[in-house]
Amino acid sequence: MTVLDDRALNRAALARQALLAPSDRSALDLVSHLCGLQAQEPQEPFVGLWTRMRGFEASELSDLLTGRRVVRVHLMRRTVHLVATEDALAWRSRFGAMLRQKVAATYRRELEGVDLDELDAAGRAVLADGEPRTMAELVEAVADRWPGTYRRALGEMLVSALIPVVQTPPRGLWRTRGGVRNAPLEAWTGRGPAPHDPDGTDPVGRALVRRYLAAYGPATSTDLRSWCGLAGLPAAVAAVRGELVSFRDAHGRELLDLPGAPRPDPGTPAPVRFLPAFDNAVLGYHHRGRIIDDAHRGLSVEGARMVLVDGRVAATWTAADGTVSVAPLRPFTGAERDAVAAGAEDLSAFLSDGGSRRVRIDG
Repeated sequence: MTVLDDRALNRAALARQALLAPSDRSALDLVSHLCGLQAQEPQEPFVGLWTRMRGFEASELSDLLTGRRVVRVHLMRRTVHLVATEDALAWRSRFGAMLRQKVAATYRRELEGVDLDELDAAGRAVLADGEPRTMAELVEAVADRWPGTYRRALGEMLVSALIPVVQTPPRGLWRTRGGVRNAPLEAWTGRGPAPHDPDGTDPVGRALVRRYLAAYGPATSTDLRSWCGLAGLPAAVAAVRGELVSFRDAHGRELLDLPGAPRPDPGTPAPVRFLPAFDNAVLGYHHRGRIIDDAHRGLSVEGARMVLVDGRVAATWTAADGTVSVAPLRPFTGAERDAVAAGAEDLSAFLSDGGSRRVRIDG
C-alpha cells in the first residue's frame, strides 16, 4: 500500500482547502465545498474566504447571510459553523444526538431533574412565531417550569442542542457588531429538513464521509470523527469503503480518500497563507502533523490566527489599528520574510477596506 508522508498529505490538504492556489469558486460554492467554516468568532470566516478566493469581496458573504443562503448554526464539535443552508437542513438532525449528549455532559449536575423532552417542547412553543430571540429571552420564557435551575444550562441545551436554530444577522455580517439572536432553522429558511432515507442506511452519514474526504482527505477515520464530533460513522465509512482508495501515513495508519481527488506532487510550491482563528484546515484533523508541528499544536485550540509558510504553520498574526503583526514561530529566510510581509500588507488592506497596508514582523 502506498505510503504518503506528511509533506504529501500537506499538499493534498492545501489543494482540497483552496490554499495551494486561489479558488475561482463563488463564496457559496466554496463554503459548501469546505463543509462550512468555523465561525464562533463572527468575523473570522471573512478572512477564511479572503485567503482562499481570488478577488473575494466581504459583501459577497454578508449578502449570503442576509439572503439566507448561508446560516450560522451549531454543528461540528458543538461549535458554531457558517454553512450553506442546504447543508444545514440536510445535516442538523444527524448531529442532534451528539449535540444533546455534549451539552448534557457539560451541565450534568445543573440539568438534573430537567425533563429534556419537556424543555424541548417548551422552547419550540416560544419560538413557534419565528421571531428571533436571545438565549436570555428564551430562557426567561420557560424558566418558571424549572425554578432554581442554572439558567445558562437551560439556554445552552435549548439553542445549541435541542432546537435547530440559526444565529440571525446582523450577527456575522462584515464589520458589524451584533448579539446572538436565535430563530428556528426551518422558519428562517422557509423550508423543512431534508427527507430521510427510509431504509435506515444513514445517507447523511455517507454523504458526510464523502464530503469530508473531498475537502480534507486523505484522512484517517479518526480524523473524520475529530472533525465532525460524531461517534456513529463507522457504518457509514463501511458503506462507502468500496468507493474509496487507501493509503498509509508514515506511522502506518490507514488513510481513506476519493479516487479522483487531487494529490499534488509533494514538491509543489505552497504560497504564504494567513488563516483565521480556529480554521478547519488545522482543526479538521486529529493527526495534525501534516500542517502543524506538535510543539505548536496547542495554538490550534487557543484561537491563534496562523500563517502558513511552505504549507506549514510558521507564525501567528494579530491585527489592531490597521496594522497586521506577525510573530514567527521559527526564523524566516529573507525570501520567506518578504513573502510574509507582502501577504500581511494585502491582509491589512482587506481588513481596513483598502485604507491601510501597515505591517510589523517580530524577530
